Amino acid sequence: MRLSTFSDYSLRVLMYLGVQDDRLVTIAEIASVHDISKSHLMKVVHQLGLNGHIETVRGKGGGMRLARAPREIVVGDVIRQSESDFALAECFASGATCRIQGACGLPAILNEALSAMFLVLDGYTLADLLQRPHGLVPAAPCALVASQAAGAHD
Repeated sequence: MRLSTFSDYSLRVLMYLGVQDDRLVTIAEIASVHDISKSHLMKVVHQLGLNGHIETVRGKGGGMRLARAPREIVVGDVIRQSESDFALAECFASGATCRIQGACGLPAILNEALSAMFLVLDGYTLADLLQRPHGLVPAAPCALVASQAAGAHD
């Protein structure tokens, strides 16, 4: 199984916000730091807001920040909310028909594996992902972050 880009970006946004000490951050800033599409990030941010993970402040000087402490944001919940399909095999898809469905043990095994994955993910929070915050992204204005990143590649 591979997580979708939407899940990846959701975790990136939360991790970036988690190291900002409640500073308001813009979509443009995160898009620049991670070199990803602002329009895609807007969808991610909207969903994170609907799920209560972030709060947004509109207007001049606005932006977003975490709505709750990092230790209250469970990684398994973020993944469940950001993934649209957990069908690990074709036979899991709705309306799929399989000629060996009654005799096949694969669905039960894959369901057990998926449950085990979420058991692990539910044991971690955003705070666990931020154990080494200095290695993520510095809490600095976007221009400074971009110039530091450019200097690192020279």
